[in-house]
Amino acid sequence: MQQTQTINLPLRSLTTMADPITILTASAIANLAFQEFIKSGAGELAKKFTAEAIAKMSDLRKIIIAKLQGKSPKVDEALVKATQGDSTALDTIAKNLDVLMDDEPEFAEELQILGQAIQAGEISQVGLRGVTAGRIKAEIEQTAKGDRVEQIGAEQIKADGDAIFTIKQDIN
Repeated sequence: MQQTQTINLPLRSLTTMADPITILTASAIANLAFQEFIKSGAGELAKKFTAEAIAKMSDLRKIIIAKLQGKSPKVDEALVKATQGDSTALDTIAKNLDVLMDDEPEFAEELQILGQAIQAGEISQVGLRGVTAGRIKAEIEQTAKGDRVEQIGAEQIKADGDAIFTIKQDIN
């Protein structure tokens, strides 16, 4: 059994006459762009995202820096601090990014596309989760294609009796 888990980020919804469209906020986009520095560093990031998603984070960050750099000394300082791992700098970046996204719809769309592509690159496979039983016997086989993938055979399992797992995990 495979599950894809995506990152939980704040969302803003716009409603049109036809369908509701969910988009990433400026804050969510800033978090994705600077996640490599803020959250955990490259090693932890490589466990949670494909190489393609991490490359897109870098692209997103470069686009944001190119657009915001030189707007004000405070913004420039926030950009530097964010690349040094200071998460408090993301508020300044997000506020300025939000204004730009409102003023420049094409720029906002470019960021949305990249942000959604990054979210699609976060992969987690869990064979069994949240099972409670008297006795559990399970054979779990997980195969992932592409880059590094987080694979969890079983978690949050409660068994009153025997719990026997045979787990085979491969990354092709």
